[in-house]
Amino acid sequence: MSSNSTFSVIGSDVTIKGDVSATADLHVDGTIEGDIACASIVQGEGSVIKGGIEAESARMSGTVVGSISARELVILKSAQIEGDVHYDALTIEQGAQVDGRFAPGAQRKSGKAGSQSPAKSTSEKEPATTSNDPHLHVAN
Repeated sequence: MSSNSTFSVIGSDVTIKGDVSATADLHVDGTIEGDIACASIVQGEGSVIKGGIEAESARMSGTVVGSISARELVILKSAQIEGDVHYDALTIEQGAQVDGRFAPGAQRKSGKAGSQSPAKSTSEKEPATTSNDPHLHVAN
């Protein structure tokens, strides 16, 4: 991270229709209809993102309709995600809702077939603690 790193805030009253690319860290409280590529993203509870997200680190607490690819991914209990999730390290707070497939490996694209089929989570009541993935952490 460079010494002159900055962050950008997309306020709750802002709606962006189009792709967002940033070398800076993003804090999103508004609505984005498009893909996001950034170093780090923090999503507020009331935020809605309709598009794919690629980031080194992501902390999601709003609504996402699209795939997420992040090296370090934290999904908070207020999050509602509809799409596939690719990660290197994953933390899911109890109560978070994810409708999609989980696949370790943030660099892997969803179009490539892996040797094992990822588990599909359809209910917040299914504990993820039974996973053999050493990078998966379920927060209480």
